[in-house]
Amino acid sequence: MLDSDLSKAVWRKSRRSANGNCIEVAQLNLTHVGIRDSNDRSGVALIVSVEDWRALAAGIKDGEFDF
Repeated sequence: MLDSDLSKAVWRKSRRSANGNCIEVAQLNLTHVGIRDSNDRSGVALIVSVEDWRALAAGIKDGEFDF
């Protein structure tokens, strides 16, 4: 089971983030990553599988989503 205490997670964001509207990502263990809003660090964090994170990141990079 995944420990939901994220206080010890090491959060990082892209070096390309300049205007503060960013997400932060933390590798939680071998199988899960956390995703949170850098402007609301005490707010809700999404926890997804590494596979889902990789698919999302690849889709964003490839322009799969209409932002």
